[in-house]
Amino acid sequence: MKSPRALVSWVSGPEGDGGMDKSEIRHKVWGKLTDDKLGRFPFPLTNRIPNVKGAEKSAAHVRELEIYKRASVIKVNPDAPQLPLRASILKDGKVLLIPTPRLKDGFVMIRPEDVPEGEARKAASIKHMNAYGRVVPLSGIPRIDLIVVGSVAIHKDGRRLGKGEGYADREYAILREIGNPAVPVLTTIHSAQLVDDDIPRDSFDLAVDYIVTEEGVLETNTPYEKPAGIQWEHVTDEEKELMPILKELERHQSRE
Repeated sequence: MKSPRALVSWVSGPEGDGGMDKSEIRHKVWGKLTDDKLGRFPFPLTNRIPNVKGAEKSAAHVRELEIYKRASVIKVNPDAPQLPLRASILKDGKVLLIPTPRLKDGFVMIRPEDVPEGEARKAASIKHMNAYGRVVPLSGIPRIDLIVVGSVAIHKDGRRLGKGEGYADREYAILREIGNPAVPVLTTIHSAQLVDDDIPRDSFDLAVDYIVTEEGVLETNTPYEKPAGIQWEHVTDEEKELMPILKELERHQSRE
Protein backbone atom coordinates (compact mmCIF):
# COMPACT_ATOMS: atom_id res chain seq x y z
CA MET A 1 0.00 0.00 0.00
CA LYS A 2 1.16 3.52 -0.70
CA SER A 3 2.17 5.64 2.24
CA PRO A 4 -0.13 8.47 3.37
CA ARG A 5 2.54 10.92 2.25
CA ALA A 6 2.30 9.59 -1.30
CA LEU A 7 -1.48 9.67 -1.26
CA VAL A 8 -1.83 13.25 -0.16
CA SER A 9 0.21 14.71 -2.98
CA TRP A 10 -2.43 17.38 -3.31
CA VAL A 11 -0.91 19.23 -0.39
CA SER A 12 2.54 19.61 -1.91
CA GLY A 13 1.37 22.77 -3.60
CA PRO A 14 2.60 24.83 -6.51
CA GLU A 15 5.89 26.60 -6.72
CA GLY A 16 5.94 30.32 -6.15
CA ASP A 17 6.86 32.77 -8.89
CA GLY A 18 10.54 31.98 -9.08
CA GLY A 19 10.67 31.34 -5.33
CA MET A 20 10.96 28.21 -3.26
CA ASP A 21 8.25 25.59 -3.27
CA LYS A 22 6.65 24.27 -0.11
CA SER A 23 9.06 21.38 0.32
CA GLU A 24 12.09 23.62 -0.04
CA ILE A 25 10.80 26.02 2.59
CA ARG A 26 10.12 23.16 5.00
CA HIS A 27 13.61 21.77 4.58
CA LYS A 28 15.12 25.22 5.00
CA VAL A 29 13.38 25.55 8.39
CA TRP A 30 14.13 22.01 9.51
CA GLY A 31 17.77 22.63 8.60
CA LYS A 32 17.95 25.90 10.51
CA LEU A 33 16.41 24.38 13.63
CA THR A 34 18.85 21.48 13.44
CA ASP A 35 21.95 23.60 12.74
CA ASP A 36 21.11 26.08 15.51
CA LYS A 37 20.30 23.26 17.95
CA LEU A 38 16.81 24.58 18.61
CA GLY A 39 15.12 21.19 18.48
CA ARG A 40 14.28 18.62 21.12
CA PHE A 41 13.43 14.92 21.07
CA PRO A 42 12.20 13.27 18.90
CA PHE A 43 14.94 13.49 16.30
CA PRO A 44 15.47 13.98 13.44
CA LEU A 45 13.36 17.11 13.17
CA THR A 46 12.62 16.54 9.50
CA ASN A 47 9.31 15.19 8.17
CA ARG A 48 7.45 16.09 11.36
CA ILE A 49 6.13 19.06 13.28
CA PRO A 50 9.45 19.74 15.00
CA ASN A 51 9.65 19.74 18.75
CA VAL A 52 11.39 22.97 19.68
CA LYS A 53 12.94 24.65 22.68
CA GLY A 54 10.76 27.31 24.24
CA ALA A 55 7.49 25.40 23.82
CA GLU A 56 6.62 25.96 27.48
CA LYS A 57 7.08 29.73 27.09
CA SER A 58 4.84 29.71 24.02
CA ALA A 59 2.16 27.86 25.97
CA ALA A 60 2.37 30.44 28.75
CA HIS A 61 1.83 33.25 26.24
CA VAL A 62 -1.23 31.47 24.85
CA ARG A 63 -2.77 31.30 28.31
CA GLU A 64 -2.69 35.11 28.51
CA LEU A 65 -4.77 35.57 25.34
CA GLU A 66 -8.42 36.54 25.75
CA ILE A 67 -9.44 34.06 23.04
CA TYR A 68 -7.90 31.33 25.20
CA LYS A 69 -9.41 32.54 28.45
CA ARG A 70 -12.90 32.64 26.91
CA ALA A 71 -12.61 29.21 25.27
CA SER A 72 -14.27 26.20 26.87
CA VAL A 73 -13.34 23.58 24.24
CA ILE A 74 -10.01 23.67 22.40
CA LYS A 75 -8.76 21.41 19.64
CA VAL A 76 -4.98 20.93 19.57
CA ASN A 77 -2.81 18.88 17.25
CA PRO A 78 -1.14 15.79 18.77
CA ASP A 79 2.49 16.78 18.14
CA ALA A 80 5.24 17.09 20.75
CA PRO A 81 5.75 20.90 20.78
CA GLN A 82 2.09 21.41 21.69
CA LEU A 83 2.17 19.02 24.67
CA PRO A 84 2.79 21.81 27.22
CA LEU A 85 -0.24 23.68 25.89
CA ARG A 86 -2.44 20.57 25.87
CA ALA A 87 -1.52 19.95 29.51
CA SER A 88 -2.28 23.59 30.39
CA ILE A 89 -5.72 23.33 28.80
CA LEU A 90 -6.65 20.49 31.12
CA LYS A 91 -5.13 22.24 34.14
CA ASP A 92 -7.21 25.29 33.30
CA GLY A 93 -10.43 23.27 33.39
CA LYS A 94 -11.09 23.25 29.65
CA VAL A 95 -12.14 20.37 27.40
CA LEU A 96 -9.35 19.15 25.14
CA LEU A 97 -9.96 17.63 21.72
CA ILE A 98 -7.01 15.88 20.06
CA PRO A 99 -7.04 14.42 16.54
CA THR A 100 -5.75 10.87 16.51
CA PRO A 101 -2.53 10.45 14.50
CA ARG A 102 -3.32 10.52 10.77
CA LEU A 103 -7.00 10.87 11.74
CA LYS A 104 -7.33 7.09 11.77
CA ASP A 105 -9.77 7.12 14.69
CA GLY A 106 -11.10 10.64 14.46
CA PHE A 107 -10.87 12.78 17.62
CA VAL A 108 -10.21 11.99 21.28
CA MET A 109 -12.03 14.19 23.80
CA ILE A 110 -10.59 14.61 27.30
CA ARG A 111 -12.64 16.31 29.99
CA PRO A 112 -10.72 17.99 32.83
CA GLU A 113 -12.87 16.33 35.47
CA ASP A 114 -11.59 12.94 34.26
CA VAL A 115 -7.95 13.88 34.87
CA PRO A 116 -6.66 13.47 38.45
CA GLU A 117 -4.62 16.31 39.89
CA GLY A 118 -1.01 16.15 38.75
CA GLU A 119 -1.70 13.97 35.72
CA ALA A 120 -2.56 16.62 33.11
CA ARG A 121 0.69 16.25 31.15
CA LYS A 122 0.34 12.48 31.09
CA ALA A 123 -3.30 12.70 30.01
CA ALA A 124 -2.41 15.13 27.22
CA SER A 125 0.27 12.85 25.77
CA ILE A 126 -0.38 10.75 22.70
CA LYS A 127 0.65 7.60 24.55
CA HIS A 128 -1.92 8.00 27.31
CA MET A 129 -4.70 10.21 25.92
CA ASN A 130 -7.03 7.27 25.26
CA ALA A 131 -6.77 6.20 28.90
CA TYR A 132 -8.13 9.56 30.06
CA GLY A 133 -10.39 10.44 27.14
CA ARG A 134 -12.52 8.72 24.56
CA VAL A 135 -12.87 8.72 20.81
CA VAL A 136 -16.01 10.65 19.90
CA PRO A 137 -18.06 10.30 16.72
CA LEU A 138 -18.62 13.39 14.62
CA SER A 139 -22.08 13.72 16.13
CA GLY A 140 -20.53 13.84 19.62
CA ILE A 141 -18.01 16.62 19.03
CA PRO A 142 -18.92 19.71 21.06
CA ARG A 143 -18.68 23.23 19.71
CA ILE A 144 -15.01 24.11 19.52
CA ASP A 145 -13.99 27.65 20.51
CA LEU A 146 -10.31 27.70 19.53
CA ILE A 147 -8.14 25.60 17.22
CA VAL A 148 -4.39 25.13 17.67
CA VAL A 149 -2.28 23.69 14.87
CA GLY A 150 1.36 22.71 14.65
CA SER A 151 3.57 24.21 11.98
CA VAL A 152 6.90 23.80 10.27
CA ALA A 153 7.03 27.30 8.77
CA ILE A 154 4.86 30.40 9.14
CA HIS A 155 4.69 33.72 7.34
CA LYS A 156 3.65 36.74 9.40
CA ASP A 157 0.53 37.09 7.21
CA GLY A 158 -0.76 33.73 8.46
CA ARG A 159 0.28 31.46 5.62
CA ARG A 160 1.35 28.17 7.12
CA LEU A 161 3.23 25.03 6.21
CA GLY A 162 2.76 21.81 8.16
CA LYS A 163 4.80 18.71 7.58
CA GLY A 164 3.20 18.19 4.19
CA GLU A 165 0.36 15.75 4.74
CA GLY A 166 -2.54 18.17 5.06
CA TYR A 167 -4.11 16.86 8.25
CA ALA A 168 -4.58 20.23 9.96
CA ASP A 169 -6.28 21.58 6.85
CA ARG A 170 -8.64 18.63 6.70
CA GLU A 171 -9.36 18.63 10.42
CA TYR A 172 -10.50 22.23 10.19
CA ALA A 173 -12.56 21.48 7.08
CA ILE A 174 -14.21 18.47 8.76
CA LEU A 175 -15.21 20.55 11.76
CA ARG A 176 -16.74 23.18 9.49
CA GLU A 177 -18.60 20.44 7.60
CA ILE A 178 -20.31 19.28 10.80
CA GLY A 179 -21.43 22.77 11.66
CA ASN A 180 -18.69 24.22 13.84
CA PRO A 181 -18.48 27.96 13.16
CA ALA A 182 -15.33 29.66 11.98
CA VAL A 183 -13.16 30.19 15.06
CA PRO A 184 -9.68 31.60 15.65
CA VAL A 185 -6.76 29.42 14.60
CA LEU A 186 -3.50 29.65 16.48
CA THR A 187 -0.09 28.06 16.09
CA THR A 188 2.79 27.77 18.55
CA ILE A 189 6.28 27.73 17.08
CA HIS A 190 9.86 28.80 17.74
CA SER A 191 10.60 32.28 16.40
CA ALA A 192 13.13 30.69 14.03
CA GLN A 193 10.20 29.12 12.17
CA LEU A 194 8.94 32.52 11.02
CA VAL A 195 9.92 32.98 7.39
CA ASP A 196 9.87 35.82 4.87
CA ASP A 197 9.59 33.42 1.95
CA ASP A 198 6.59 33.72 -0.33
CA ILE A 199 4.82 30.58 0.85
CA PRO A 200 2.77 29.11 -2.03
CA ARG A 201 -0.87 28.68 -1.10
CA ASP A 202 -3.73 26.46 -2.26
CA SER A 203 -7.45 27.01 -1.71
CA PHE A 204 -7.60 24.23 0.90
CA ASP A 205 -4.69 25.56 2.97
CA LEU A 206 -5.45 26.74 6.49
CA ALA A 207 -4.17 30.20 7.43
CA VAL A 208 -3.66 31.13 11.09
CA ASP A 209 -4.84 34.16 13.06
CA TYR A 210 -2.27 34.12 15.86
CA ILE A 211 1.38 33.08 15.86
CA VAL A 212 2.76 32.43 19.34
CA THR A 213 6.49 32.00 19.89
CA GLU A 214 8.73 31.87 22.93
CA GLU A 215 9.02 35.66 22.52
CA GLY A 216 5.33 36.54 22.44
CA VAL A 217 2.22 36.81 20.27
CA LEU A 218 1.79 38.06 16.71
CA GLU A 219 -1.73 38.66 15.39
CA THR A 220 -1.59 38.03 11.65
CA ASN A 221 -4.77 39.78 10.48
CA THR A 222 -4.56 37.23 7.70
CA PRO A 223 -6.28 38.15 4.45
CA TYR A 224 -6.70 34.50 3.48
CA GLU A 225 -10.03 32.73 3.80
CA LYS A 226 -10.12 29.44 5.65
CA PRO A 227 -11.64 26.29 4.14
CA ALA A 228 -15.41 26.19 4.51
CA GLY A 229 -15.46 22.40 4.17
CA ILE A 230 -13.85 19.41 2.50
CA GLN A 231 -12.96 19.81 -1.14
CA TRP A 232 -14.04 16.32 -2.11
CA GLU A 233 -12.53 16.53 -5.57
CA HIS A 234 -9.12 16.28 -3.88
CA VAL A 235 -10.03 13.19 -1.82
CA THR A 236 -9.19 9.73 -3.18
CA ASP A 237 -10.78 6.40 -2.28
CA GLU A 238 -7.44 5.33 -0.84
CA GLU A 239 -7.43 8.32 1.48
CA LYS A 240 -10.90 7.41 2.67
CA GLU A 241 -9.56 3.98 3.59
CA LEU A 242 -6.61 5.52 5.45
CA MET A 243 -8.81 8.10 7.21
CA PRO A 244 -12.13 6.41 8.06
CA ILE A 245 -13.41 9.69 9.50
CA LEU A 246 -13.87 10.86 5.91
CA LYS A 247 -16.24 7.97 5.31
CA GLU A 248 -18.01 8.83 8.56
CA LEU A 249 -18.36 12.39 7.33
CA GLU A 250 -19.92 11.19 4.07
CA ARG A 251 -22.41 9.09 6.04
CA HIS A 252 -23.11 12.04 8.33
CA GLN A 253 -23.85 14.25 5.37
CA SER A 254 -26.03 11.68 3.65
CA ARG A 255 -28.19 11.33 6.79
CA GLU A 256 -28.73 15.07 6.81
